[in-house]
Amino acid sequence: MKRLPIPDDVTGNEIDKDVHQELLSLPKTLAEDVARNLVMVARLIDEDPEGAYGYSRVALRLASRVAAVREAAGFAAYANQKYSEALAEFRAARRMTGNTELWPVMADCERGLGRPEKALDMAGAPEVQKLDKAGQVEMRLVAAGARRDLDQLDAAIVTLQSPELASNSVQPWTARLRYAYADALLAVGREGEAREWFAKAVEADRDGSTDASDRLAELDGVEFVDAMDEDDAETETVVTVVVDENTTTDDEPDDDEPSDEDAPEAVEPKADEPKADEPKIVQIKDSTED
Repeated sequence: MKRLPIPDDVTGNEIDKDVHQELLSLPKTLAEDVARNLVMVARLIDEDPEGAYGYSRVALRLASRVAAVREAAGFAAYANQKYSEALAEFRAARRMTGNTELWPVMADCERGLGRPEKALDMAGAPEVQKLDKAGQVEMRLVAAGARRDLDQLDAAIVTLQSPELASNSVQPWTARLRYAYADALLAVGREGEAREWFAKAVEADRDGSTDASDRLAELDGVEFVDAMDEDDAETETVVTVVVDENTTTDDEPDDDEPSDEDAPEAVEPKADEPKADEPKIVQIKDSTED
């Protein structure tokens, strides 16, 4: 069996105690090997999903009868948009444990497979009542996504309206719930309300799990542009200033000053020059050496 390199600082003791308990059914050396691969899955799944998937396959070949291994393999496949494979692993883990914790992500796999109707059926199943508060909120998010898949935009908004959304209490899922609601409002053209909820999402997003701040800035018309000069690697911040021709500056003569009657006839401006009654655009560059 082909193994993947694992850093020496990964001992396997970093895994959750419940997972450790499951691995006690394996011989000690094998349990340690599986644990180290599971640690690598957890380390890489956000930054390097493909790498996490590779370690999950090793763990799966070593201990396919352990529910925690099947669950880890499911999440690694899910992170790589391998929804059919992920769903099969989640179903296997659920059969082994009998719990419903994976119900929302299983429903989202149905969405990923192009079956939003199935996801909505799962949202109305008795298993949802067995979920904790976080699981129920996650199921609500999946159901709203399924409504949007079906172009039922108003229904998606209604699906997200809940006591959890209205609560001022900040929970791990609060930012994502507010963000989804703001995005749903924006999809039907309710920009003012969308801005309000993107701002609320920013307030709750303490770990930067969403791009709510960017969406809020976009609605406010703020645009961030970094122009990189390839030759000297200078970063230029360009500020655009509109100068009105009718505004008097220190360089312009006062209206009371005499004009030269013998001055030549005015020349028509070229095509690329601004006309007399049009504002000029002046760019002021602030260059900063790297």
